[in-house]
Amino acid sequence: MTEGSRTALVTGSAGFIGYHLCRRLLDDGWRVVGLDAMTPYYDVRLKERRHAMLLQSPGFRAEIGRLEDPGRMAGLMADRPDVVVHLAAQAGVRYSLQAPRSYVEANLAGTFELLDAAALHPPRHLLMASTSSVYGANGDLPYAETDRADWPLSFYAATKKANEAMAHAYAHLHGLPVTMFRFFTVYGPWGRPDMALFRFTRAILAGEPIEVYNHGQMRRDFTYVDDLIEGIVRLIDLPPPAPDARGEAVEGDSLSPAAPWRVVNIGASEPVALGDFIAAVEAALGRQAERRLLPMQPGDVPQTWADTSLLKQLTGFSPSVGVAEGVRRFVDWYRAHYAE
Repeated sequence: MTEGSRTALVTGSAGFIGYHLCRRLLDDGWRVVGLDAMTPYYDVRLKERRHAMLLQSPGFRAEIGRLEDPGRMAGLMADRPDVVVHLAAQAGVRYSLQAPRSYVEANLAGTFELLDAAALHPPRHLLMASTSSVYGANGDLPYAETDRADWPLSFYAATKKANEAMAHAYAHLHGLPVTMFRFFTVYGPWGRPDMALFRFTRAILAGEPIEVYNHGQMRRDFTYVDDLIEGIVRLIDLPPPAPDARGEAVEGDSLSPAAPWRVVNIGASEPVALGDFIAAVEAALGRQAERRLLPMQPGDVPQTWADTSLLKQLTGFSPSVGVAEGVRRFVDWYRAHYAE
């Protein structure tokens, strides 16, 4: 199979991570079908602009619709894409307190539709997004893929943990080769407006106070989006997990003993204090923030930290973009996009 003939189906293609992944795959010569529902969780115009840029490539085809609509995924999978990357989800820890049903529909029913379609039309490799939030109340740091992830603190985290379990069952029953990713606080250009960096930048430029949770006593494993995409692409290019691969497991591997399934952290592996992150935003903007200190929010955790040794063992890759550089790149994009 030639490089140019490889095909990928990416769900959530108009989302922050989906857009960046599709752009990278197109640059690498893939043909990409992108599915997105254009839901109004945040400004749909941002999603439409991302898709419009992808459509400038002749290798990209956009499909607009909901993952959870019966039959939609089966129709797309019938085209037999080589690789499926499932990024579509209802995101957000805090929003899951307000609208839990949307997480049932998108994250549970939608993922079921995808898995059922993949069982009928198996791709060479199915890769699915999870989240660091699944580690929940596990206080052992850094988080390793083989650690307990049984105490989710938000309904969002619970649905993503359920996705991991659902994918494992389908991998076992149907021989589907599955790689799960656990993402850690991804940021960068074209980011989501509900995320801290976007909100901080907008508020500081508007002369408004920023909301700082847990009185600033937070640490996050901030991961620049280009580093995340590099990790995903390298995992796509790996031989997919195989049912009899346990004998080939590397140190610390998360390969299942019963299915061609593994889970991999993708993070910077360098937790940053929230105060230092805000200082990087202030430096990039050349302005000081007025802080409004607030208590910890329900469903949140004080610290995240990825053990990325498995990613390095499998792919040879370690993220390298630091917070100061990553924040500067975001601010440059924000100012250009919103024409301060």
